[in-house]
Amino acid sequence: MAVQRETQRMSVEEWRDLERMSHDTKHEYIDGQIYAMSRGSLAHGRIRGNAVRTIEDALVARNEPCFVYNSDVAARLSSRYYTYPDVLVTCDEHDQASPDKTEIQSPRVIIEVLSDSTEAYDRGRKFGFYRACTTVQEYVLISTNYRAVEMYRRTLHGWTNYYSYGLGDEVELASLCIHFPVNVLYKDAGVPEALDNSEEKCRERKYHSLFFSSYLKDAQFIQIDPHSQIH
Repeated sequence: MAVQRETQRMSVEEWRDLERMSHDTKHEYIDGQIYAMSRGSLAHGRIRGNAVRTIEDALVARNEPCFVYNSDVAARLSSRYYTYPDVLVTCDEHDQASPDKTEIQSPRVIIEVLSDSTEAYDRGRKFGFYRACTTVQEYVLISTNYRAVEMYRRTLHGWTNYYSYGLGDEVELASLCIHFPVNVLYKDAGVPEALDNSEEKCRERKYHSLFFSSYLKDAQFIQIDPHSQIH
């Protein structure tokens, strides 16, 4: 979903008070700045819902004690960074749902459904926040322009593993020990199967370049070897 920075700076407690009082708009908290979240498209909402149901069903089938949440719930990435991912999964018992909880403390898998207005942010600066959170093990990006899923995975050497999934492929979330077909994420979402080949290659070059730029920029901060390669 699109974000718009608001001018005032806030403490975390002031931001929490704002979220409790704000019924129509959520705000991400980024180092004292707040960013208003706008609504997504119908396709965006449908994909997000499909992802929540698909992951929940897969976890139940394996009897995995994990919890899946949508963007109503904030992810605490650090004491200075709080975001609202489209989908997040936690396996920490302290993150089990209760009426008084509004934040997840230990996100393991984070999923963002891309939109034209936020794709660069989701792939760049926001991914930097997620990489810096030590509990996050996998980051998934789901396209709304065509049926494609990308995933970045943390390893012992940093965020060195990259995977791209298309029609007929199965997404594997190794940190949860589950997998599922790409197509189930797009059920009734109205998203075309593919883009024109030239347009697809242009998008891939643009955003892989953006990822490497962001990756190298904060590699020292998040203790990633800058010489690691994406596979």
